[in-house]
Amino acid sequence: MDYQFKDIEQKWQQFWADNGTFKAEDKSAKPKYYVLDMFPYPSGAGLHVGHPLGYIASDIFARYKRLKGFNVLHPMGYDSFGLPAEQYAIQTGQHPAITTADNIATYRRQLDQLGFSFDWSREVRTSSPDYYKWTQWIFRQLFNSWYNKDADKAESIAKLVEHFEQKGSAGINAVSDEEILSFTADEWKALSNQEQQSELLKYRLTYLRESTVNWCPALGTVLANDEVKEGFSERGGYPVEQKKMLQWSMRITAYAERLLQGLDTIDWPEPLKEMQRNWIGKSTGASVRFPLPGSGSEVRETANPATGNTNPATYIEVFTTRVDTIFGVTFLVIAPEHELVASLTTPEQKASIDAYITQTKKKSELDRMADAKTVSGAFTGSYVLNPLNGEKIQIWIADYVLAGYGTGAVMAVPSGDQRDYLFAKHFNLPIVPIIDIQNIETEADPTKEGTYINSDFMNGLDYKAGTAAVIAKLEAIGAGKAKVNFRMRDAIFGRQRYWGEPVPVYFKDGLPHLIEEDHLPLLLPEVDKYLPTETGEPPLGRAENWKHPEGEYELSTMPGWAGSSWYWYRYMDAQNDKEFASKEAIAYWKDVDLYIGGSEHATGHLLYSRFWNKFLKDIDKVVEEEPFKKLINQGMIQGRSNFVYRLIDEIGRGTNTFVSHGLIREYHTSPIHVDVNMVENEVLNIKRFKEWRPEFADAEFILENGKYICGVEVEKMSKRYYNVVNPDDIAQRYGADTLRMYEMFLGPLEQSKPWNTNGIEGVFKFLRKFWRMFHNDAWEFSVSNAEPSKAELKSLHKIIRKVEEDVERFSFNTSVSSFMIAVNELTDLKCNNRAILQELVIVLSSYAPHICEELWTLLGNPAGTLSYAPFPKFNSAYLVEDEFAYPISINGKTKMNLNVSLSLEPKDIEAFVLANTDVQRYLDGKTPKKVIVVKGRIVNMVV
Repeated sequence: MDYQFKDIEQKWQQFWADNGTFKAEDKSAKPKYYVLDMFPYPSGAGLHVGHPLGYIASDIFARYKRLKGFNVLHPMGYDSFGLPAEQYAIQTGQHPAITTADNIATYRRQLDQLGFSFDWSREVRTSSPDYYKWTQWIFRQLFNSWYNKDADKAESIAKLVEHFEQKGSAGINAVSDEEILSFTADEWKALSNQEQQSELLKYRLTYLRESTVNWCPALGTVLANDEVKEGFSERGGYPVEQKKMLQWSMRITAYAERLLQGLDTIDWPEPLKEMQRNWIGKSTGASVRFPLPGSGSEVRETANPATGNTNPATYIEVFTTRVDTIFGVTFLVIAPEHELVASLTTPEQKASIDAYITQTKKKSELDRMADAKTVSGAFTGSYVLNPLNGEKIQIWIADYVLAGYGTGAVMAVPSGDQRDYLFAKHFNLPIVPIIDIQNIETEADPTKEGTYINSDFMNGLDYKAGTAAVIAKLEAIGAGKAKVNFRMRDAIFGRQRYWGEPVPVYFKDGLPHLIEEDHLPLLLPEVDKYLPTETGEPPLGRAENWKHPEGEYELSTMPGWAGSSWYWYRYMDAQNDKEFASKEAIAYWKDVDLYIGGSEHATGHLLYSRFWNKFLKDIDKVVEEEPFKKLINQGMIQGRSNFVYRLIDEIGRGTNTFVSHGLIREYHTSPIHVDVNMVENEVLNIKRFKEWRPEFADAEFILENGKYICGVEVEKMSKRYYNVVNPDDIAQRYGADTLRMYEMFLGPLEQSKPWNTNGIEGVFKFLRKFWRMFHNDAWEFSVSNAEPSKAELKSLHKIIRKVEEDVERFSFNTSVSSFMIAVNELTDLKCNNRAILQELVIVLSSYAPHICEELWTLLGNPAGTLSYAPFPKFNSAYLVEDEFAYPISINGKTKMNLNVSLSLEPKDIEAFVLANTDVQRYLDGKTPKKVIVVKGRIVNMVV
């Protein structure tokens, strides 16, 4: 029977499902191997051919590791909370749970038809209550923990309370808010419970604070930085503004140093690790306090019992990596969101300050950081004093300073920083040279030789000595100290949305309290609409009778990254209703050995996951510090767009006539994207094009050689370019095995490459040729039990070695080429030997599992699957060359090649060649006058 891929693939997909073929053992004598894909958000559009690229690679590796004797965990689930389903619910009124379930069903069908070896018994959905119960549980642990700098780990908040009760605040070295109280044990005990809880909130790893956020009024929610593009929401394109809100945050900054050091212990792509290093942004420098003048511009801070601070502000603190340049400071810049802006702004400057703040709100923080060329700002009208020389310095606001980085204020040294220099030039502010080297106005490089000038006690010192002298002076007068700073800020952990995990908190007397653990999960309530309330509360504010017995529930939900920051542990023990995963399961699986996913998650999911993993390690719930040993970022499969060319008339109007690509130089035309599914080998299906849109029904065409040839361009695969290729269509036409091998064949896994359906035919023909090797001319299954020849064994063991090397280094594309070479070699040898073909089936099975399962069965192996068959052992002896194919020439013309043992000497080679019947036929009964033998090169006969 010819290769009936549809029947074969349906048969084996059903077999795997019915028999739980890929269900991992919870305990095994085999070594464990955990292969994981970044789980998808199930969108309504389903998969296109670019999505499965990483899944195919991970599946090949998982199948290969099973054949190598590993107990492989290869699970799949869905990151199923998210804004798209909520937006659809707002538009249609359909509950997001229904939309999500429908989308998951589509994804599951598409994944199954590609033959992935997932252990579906462990499927997780982040929107399922039995999953987000444990996300809420982790939130509780974070709320009940603080970070002890001395121990360099998170500890129970109960331990902090015990210290306060015994010793007060003395000796506590914690990651906390800036404004914390100092008290004795007796003073702590004298505080009310309300006051104690307010103080503890300054230490908890998850806490409430007023934060500057990306607020999208149209969507009614806060957006993450990566959800904002050029001041507009990525979804929907709505305006986004900066706004201060009371938000839940998590102290990821407590783990900054550990997150930085941990990058040296994991096998991740270096560019991705560098992205995280830059995002964490460790800087060594100093904090400096610039005092406010004592009269004329006092800054008063509103009384705030929550911070314990009722005193007027007396200074502005900055962090700088170049404290040595302090004598060159000629102005101070603070962020437009800085808490002191209102107090510092004089009446004369209020209008310009307000206008600038309004303008800044339209930019995201990413836009502000990226815009290094535009100079803008506004003078507050107030001043600070240089703590070392008492000089009066203007205070400005500018959007290049961010409230959340450092202190939200910078000391500007235009003679030592390019941006400060441009700012000073633009606003005609002073520039004071402080280092005795040329062109210092636009350079600030501490490695350059030079000594300080105009710098009082620093004059004549070099960079190292000058920096030490300034820090010593600042510390002596209480105006500063050496400090390590990180660019990374605490992570905002709240969204004003419906479709997310409820935060397990209620409010009593204005303070947050955790709901009881035995009341988890706190379920999402039903609401009449998925919009904010008329009074501006999040959608959960619409829920009726949704209250805790002692107070009001938190109305924000968790962000999208909450459920994805620990999900790999749930796969280890997905059905456990007593804990997020048992100690035994975690002790066995430990961590993810191979993780495949996109680099776009570098400073989101991948950073938050490392943070949560380290926290869980601190509280003894997991055993590894890092979650993912090895990470591979798969490249993007780009779309191959096709174009038709509309003829433009003499007055510039588009006509309904289209010019074939090869003729467009002769006409004035305009390109139009056309659906790639109506184009084959660049030839347009004119009938389908006319049916595509009503306006094209009467279209006319200027053809070349009787065909309409389309133009081609490589672009992002997108519905708006009509270049999306549905894997369902490819699987129906060519089969899943062909699709799997073709996606690997396109190029190296980590690189982006264009999709071209035209090339898939070659892979399909290869699989059909492979199938043909097991059948006779009548398409009857037929293999021989004869002893394999040396040539057959050589071909087999070459591919065994090649696949082992390629898979272990994730070079899947080169394996596909080698499979084709091996099949061609064995076909030329007319190989139908069972001993060779059975081994070849196992070697190919990771790439093309369906066809190989069928052939394994036809070869007479016991009923079942080859998924756990031992991978063939490579024998290098079969690759040792003991023969050479000598070119046999007669009178200088090559007639044939003849295999001759390399052990023979020239005299014996001559005798062997002359005894060959084919050689005698070419000699036609003549005796050579001379035989020239060049050992290992050629045999030439002169007749």
